[in-house]
Amino acid sequence: MESINYKLDVFEGPLDLLIHLIEKNKIDIYDIPIVMITEQYLNYVANMSFYDLDLMSSFLVMAATLLEIKSKMLLPLVKDENDNEIDPREELVNRLLQYKKYKDLGKELMKIEKNAPIYFFKVKTIPKEIATYIPEINYDELFEGIDLNKILKLFEELLKRKENSIDKIRSSFGTIKKEKLPLKEALLSLLEKSREFRTSPFKNLFKNKSSKSEVIVTFLALLELIKMGRLMIVENNNNMEVVNIEKDENDIDLENLEDE
Repeated sequence: MESINYKLDVFEGPLDLLIHLIEKNKIDIYDIPIVMITEQYLNYVANMSFYDLDLMSSFLVMAATLLEIKSKMLLPLVKDENDNEIDPREELVNRLLQYKKYKDLGKELMKIEKNAPIYFFKVKTIPKEIATYIPEINYDELFEGIDLNKILKLFEELLKRKENSIDKIRSSFGTIKKEKLPLKEALLSLLEKSREFRTSPFKNLFKNKSSKSEVIVTFLALLELIKMGRLMIVENNNNMEVVNIEKDENDIDLENLEDE
């Protein structure tokens, strides 16, 4: 009887061996000839030397799985609830496809790691003048389509609403103190709120303002941020909305602002 010689490779596991057999025999992975693959797999396993019991047990479990699939292929195929035949190889094919995907990705990562030393990444060397350059604001473009008369009308309505909400008799009670409402604080508060919501109805900016002074300072802060190109006002379905248009959120320069 003629002896058969095997050239045994090192496989990471049973799925690795099955992928090797499929590629070697140029088999369609979606239509595996289970009898042939099982026979070749068992021949490989019989001639392999194992030094790890866990690894050996994984190969034996796969061998049992192949034999089970082989036996199911000899029987009439079972049908699911939709009267479709269930292929006993389906679960194994899905495992092989997933394993092959990760194995191919691993090869790509190894190739990237191997070639990494030949790449050189240039450190950012942007001149300070260019890095700190801020283009001039085109106010015509910024306020394009905005009716300033509508903004003024909204502001007047807000002031009137605040006046009507005050009880003129009870408001005279108690000690009247001078309110300290720095423009800087109002500006930072408004900017922080705009960064959080990005787009906010114009009226909502003045919702929780308890006095006319707060409304005025908030409105001045809004105009200042529009002038600085941080915010803009747009009209959406006849409603005025404040939109944050910052390109970045670096701290703004408040040194030249004076408290009102």
